[in-house]
Amino acid sequence: MIDWSLIKQLLPLAFCETLYMVLVSSIGALLFGLPLALLLFQTRSRRRMIYGILSVLVNMGRSFPFAIFMIVLIPLTRLIVGTSLGTTASIVPLTIAATPFFARLAENAFSEIDPVFWQSLEILGGKSWQRIVFILLPESLPSLIRAFTTMLVSVTGYSAMAGLIGGGGLGQTALQYGYQRFNTPILIGAVLLLFCLIAILQCAGTMFTNYLLRRQGRL
Repeated sequence: MIDWSLIKQLLPLAFCETLYMVLVSSIGALLFGLPLALLLFQTRSRRRMIYGILSVLVNMGRSFPFAIFMIVLIPLTRLIVGTSLGTTASIVPLTIAATPFFARLAENAFSEIDPVFWQSLEILGGKSWQRIVFILLPESLPSLIRAFTTMLVSVTGYSAMAGLIGGGGLGQTALQYGYQRFNTPILIGAVLLLFCLIAILQCAGTMFTNYLLRRQGRL
């Protein structure tokens, strides 16, 4: 028999916890990853040694398994938050893991810009910050939104793994109340909510990207 009262008690709260983790950590990754992407793009052709070091660090951060990454960062999480358990504590490893991921995606978005834009502004005597503000960011905005959407989807998957070490959210609910207690309805409900959240985020990101492309006359 399905215990609907338990489902109504657990799943809405777990969904809100997952949404909180995903949004806050993604915003943090955006704030840290975008400057890193700009630094990668600016040093790629002018400071090859700096770019090489940054590129290796970014690749290492992207390829490190997140489950192990969370465990390694437990001391840092405790230092920042005061605990390694709960949704707020999970934001620390989620943000750190998503930052290099978004930085690489944003760097690729910057690389898609036609070099003609750069050359025209250089001829006019434009400075580096002017190229970034007036050309790089506006022209790459649709691609950046697409990259941010991809990161949101990935962070949602990471947040489910955070439940393995008491991170809260749908991942922990599916594991603790669904799998370990053989409560199939809760397990299926948590999985369906994760699927719906990913679908909503992907759909919203795609719609916003297409809107920007239409405004720029590129769609």
